[in-house]
Amino acid sequence: MLDWEDEEELTEKTDDITVCAYKEQLDSDDERLSLWGYCLRIENNSNQRIRLLKKDFCLTDSAGNNVYDLSDGFNGELPDLEPGECFEYEDTATVNCDTVLYGACVAQTEAGKRLNIKLPVLQLTQTPASLWSLAC
Repeated sequence: MLDWEDEEELTEKTDDITVCAYKEQLDSDDERLSLWGYCLRIENNSNQRIRLLKKDFCLTDSAGNNVYDLSDGFNGELPDLEPGECFEYEDTATVNCDTVLYGACVAQTEAGKRLNIKLPVLQLTQTPASLWSLAC
């Protein structure tokens, strides 16, 4: 597990579920390929247990290409989070131009209600944010 303590934290809250996201550029080469690591911490601040069922993530680059990750579970797990508990998920993404990662985690409450828990938008880029908005 990487040490995310010094990285900028981005947060998104859906109902009583908070997702904190961290990113770090891990490697880069002359062909402008960059390897990014990211960590999501999903905090259950509700008063009931939830089960994380699937990821619905998208990487979109400045050229308009999309890569989707719509898959069940998190590293083979369907984590159950009691009130006050959190779950951390780490992954990497290799990009060759300015890219954003966004999407949601799909969860279900113990009462059977489905939740789409939004992720903070992560910019995986070496370009200042103001130039990213001009490229879109």
